[in-house]
Amino acid sequence: MPIVIAALILLIVVILIRNIRIVQQAKAYVIERLGAYKETWNVGMHLKVPFIERVAKVVTLKEQVADFPPQPVITKDNVTMQIDTVVYFQITDPKLYTYGIEQPMVAIENLAATTLRNIIGDLELDQCLTSRDIINTKMRSILDEATDPWGIKVNRVELKNILPPKEIQNAMEKQMKAERERREAILRAEGEKRAAILEAEGEKESAILRADAKKQQQILEAEGQAEAILKVQTATAEGIRLINEASPTDAVIRIKALESFAAAANGQATKIIIPSEIQGLAGLASGVIEASKEK
Repeated sequence: MPIVIAALILLIVVILIRNIRIVQQAKAYVIERLGAYKETWNVGMHLKVPFIERVAKVVTLKEQVADFPPQPVITKDNVTMQIDTVVYFQITDPKLYTYGIEQPMVAIENLAATTLRNIIGDLELDQCLTSRDIINTKMRSILDEATDPWGIKVNRVELKNILPPKEIQNAMEKQMKAERERREAILRAEGEKRAAILEAEGEKESAILRADAKKQQQILEAEGQAEAILKVQTATAEGIRLINEASPTDAVIRIKALESFAAAANGQATKIIIPSEIQGLAGLASGVIEASKEK
């Protein structure tokens, strides 16, 4: 009898131990009692009633990523493209996620495909290629609203790849090549224009500098000549002043005039008019010279 009691006690302990559940961080357990929803266990240790309660579903609360395969979509200008989407979502209500919809991931994939077709159908090809942010925002808003009854919050939606038809890709590559060549030609023309402008400005500045240098040279030469004339006139005036102070006789003045005439005769003039006073003085000088020779 004691053995049976001990066995029963051991069995009860084993059953209790097997029904202890430890919920890890970022997870939640959905518990059912007799087939009906009982409660949601969050992080920590919990005890499940044996044979009555069961763990219906273990739900992760981390943000998850769903990468859906490419979907064929048709643009407003009748271009068929392949677009694959990436959806970032998080389970916010484990109960709704468990009982809200069957196969929620399949539902999200189909909802993302139909939403993408509706949005792309209102846009042309060029708008689809340049409006990714707008498409992502619209899809996130629609998916988040649609999945809210399922206990799912859609955080972000990204268009992973947009693949137009091969002929469209070739045309786009040619267009981009032509655009790059056009930009290169514009940049080259602007560079040549800038170089010509700089060269013209350099020649202009050089001409201005040469003119300024020539002007300064002429100014210095004129100042030199003016200074020389001023010095000559000053010396002449000083000489006259000294002569006046010496009170020269009439003979001295005539001799000075004769010296000036001799200096003038040594110049480049071809015709010289001799004043009568200098002629008489010259005759007097000749008579003196002849009288000295006779002695």
